[in-house]
Amino acid sequence: MASSVASTASPAPSPSEGKVLKGRDLINIGIFTAIYFVIQFVFMLCGGIHPALWVFMPALDGLFAGIPFMLMCAKVQKPGAVVIMGLIVALIYFATGMFTPLILAMMAASCVVAEVIRAVARYCSFLGNAVAYAVFGLGMCGSPLPLWVFHDSFVSQIAEQGMGADYLASLDALSTTPMLIAMFAVTIVAGLAGAYIARCLFKKHFEKAGLV
Repeated sequence: MASSVASTASPAPSPSEGKVLKGRDLINIGIFTAIYFVIQFVFMLCGGIHPALWVFMPALDGLFAGIPFMLMCAKVQKPGAVVIMGLIVALIYFATGMFTPLILAMMAASCVVAEVIRAVARYCSFLGNAVAYAVFGLGMCGSPLPLWVFHDSFVSQIAEQGMGADYLASLDALSTTPMLIAMFAVTIVAGLAGAYIARCLFKKHFEKAGLV
């Protein structure tokens, strides 16, 4: 199954092809973004089971969605790929009404920083792409972040949507400063771990693409 996922897109571009995104690159980005979104959306839905799953949803994304992101980085070693991936995800969430200005700001910032990291690493460094992925994952921290930034109004809004008293009590108990720090820290660690999991599963693909 690992080989079939990696082979859904065309081979990695060679340096001679330049740094301008072409049609094949956009197809690769689209394929891996779709896979990335499906994995991410599953964990977004799991957030309704318990508040802790929602708070650490970005970390779960980082751990399990590293494969499509890192394979996309291997296939498309050009600027703009990460921004396009983030934009597509943002547009899907916006269309489904699950988007807020805070998520938009977080995702925009994380995409830009991730692109800068990839550029500094010249797109062909596995470590550079892994760090970029960890930073990219921070974008979805904008989903639970209102729990701290707009605590009272946000909890009231959740209550009006019909969440049970137990869920609300657990949510309130999680809204501490140490938990906020943990959310960001665990997301970064999980993102790095997710990148290395991807390399373990698709080592030959990364070696072929020159991501070492």
